[in-house]
Amino acid sequence: MLKHLYISNFTLIDELDIAFNSGFSVITGETGAGKSIIIGAVSMLLGNRADVKMIKNGKDKCIVEAIFSISDYDHDFIDHFLENNDLDSNGDECILRREININGKNRAFINDTPVILSSLKELGEHLMDIHSQHQNLMLNKEDFQLNVIDIFAQNKKILTEYQDLFNTYKSEVCKLNELHNTIIRIKENEDFLHFQNKELSEANLEDGEQKILEQQSELLTHAEEIKSTLFNTDNILSNDEHNVISVLKNTAESMNNIQTVYPNAEVFSDRLNNCIIELKDISREIISQIEDIDYDPNKLQVINSRLDTIYTLEKKYHTDNISDLIKKHKEIKEQLSQIDNFDAELAAQQHKVEKLEESCIKKANLLTESRQKAARKMEKELASRLIPLGIPNARFEIDITKQPTLTAKGGDKITYLFSSNSGTLLNPIAQVASGGEISRVMLSIKAMMSKVTGLPTIIFDEIDTGVSGRVAEQMAHIMKELGDDKHQVICITHLPQIAAIGTTHYKVTKTETSKSTNSLMRPLSSEERIKEIAQMLSGTDISSAAIENAKTLLKLN
Repeated sequence: MLKHLYISNFTLIDELDIAFNSGFSVITGETGAGKSIIIGAVSMLLGNRADVKMIKNGKDKCIVEAIFSISDYDHDFIDHFLENNDLDSNGDECILRREININGKNRAFINDTPVILSSLKELGEHLMDIHSQHQNLMLNKEDFQLNVIDIFAQNKKILTEYQDLFNTYKSEVCKLNELHNTIIRIKENEDFLHFQNKELSEANLEDGEQKILEQQSELLTHAEEIKSTLFNTDNILSNDEHNVISVLKNTAESMNNIQTVYPNAEVFSDRLNNCIIELKDISREIISQIEDIDYDPNKLQVINSRLDTIYTLEKKYHTDNISDLIKKHKEIKEQLSQIDNFDAELAAQQHKVEKLEESCIKKANLLTESRQKAARKMEKELASRLIPLGIPNARFEIDITKQPTLTAKGGDKITYLFSSNSGTLLNPIAQVASGGEISRVMLSIKAMMSKVTGLPTIIFDEIDTGVSGRVAEQMAHIMKELGDDKHQVICITHLPQIAAIGTTHYKVTKTETSKSTNSLMRPLSSEERIKEIAQMLSGTDISSAAIENAKTLLKLN
């Protein structure tokens, strides 16, 4: 439940710091005093739209913070939520805060940890429900009607199993469609794929072949130049009259001759002999290479022709090397191989989808059965609840029909049918129910829902629109019934019959000065409640009769 609410610099509110109790609380105040502003602040806290216009004039930032007691909430959800969002637990309390800065910066917090707005909204929906005239419109929407039925049916386990199955089914349908489109696309290109396969097969490509051929081409292209250089080098080393090897040999012998008188000459002589050995070896290798190099125009033509084929294929298939061409060829062969297996693969996937669809239909039928049982009970109870709320001849039916295709919620189409007068036909509730009737239907539905599920804190904003007198009193008793020790109901009302039933009574007032306007809210004492309800009964001038009537109303509480 909502334990504490703090609002700072929000539109007309300078600062509001107020505690709330469990049970049924009422909020009253003159029109324009600021009750809607408080609802707006709480709505912003729960993730609704906010902008800098909400900041009180002359201030830099507005803050809305609420402390909730969560001891009676669904701890499985809250613990799971906190864990998934990497948030710390705050024991039996949960703190939501939202700040809007004048520079447009918007910040949200859960237990003093910054969070994204969607996280604040997700958790807020499980902590508080603001029921306004706008939410009454939800009664006209099929999704809302279906969700209410599922709550009454208590079929969460079946629904979760169905949705898991349905998601798998939809995923496999996507795979089937993708496979079908792939088959169409590949079969359209089958002839071209065969042509490409033949072309690359005939090319008989080998990995690394291009590099070797390019080296051979360069060698043959420059064969005469290479051979001439090698021949000249060999002549210099060993064939000329004054070749290098002969000169070094004579030099080594000279060094050898003086070693008796110059011992260091022996070292030089040995080193020169080593050089002679190395140069002779180089000479022999050059001679061998000269014999292997011959300009062969025919061989060069063959090599260049092969390279032209490779270069053409690389350009055609948008690749840079033979490795990529070989990879491309492999992909083409795989696609051609797939074509041969497509019929079997498509049939297998189709069979898989059909089996999943059958399973979904069976599970959807279980959902339908649970909804039909819940609908019959809900129809009877709702009609009986509407009698003391001033609709004695109310008839309410829930029409459940099959949809042409399955959805994430099953195969049912839900329509709430309503008639407030005997002898009139049942029609969709959105077409025939007045605003006051829809308010009473929604209040009755929420009272029924409280029996089967734990409701969060509920704020009723102008739920009493279109009603008065005895009906208003009955609505108040229903709200008080909702706000038991473990639940909390807060109602903003203009009716003294409802205000008098509240366990706790708050009043919103507005003060104006030449410089500013400020809205305030405070709990009323017993004496103040009598005066407030008397004023609601008689207006500004409170009569003694109004005081007595107020006391009488409060005694009924």
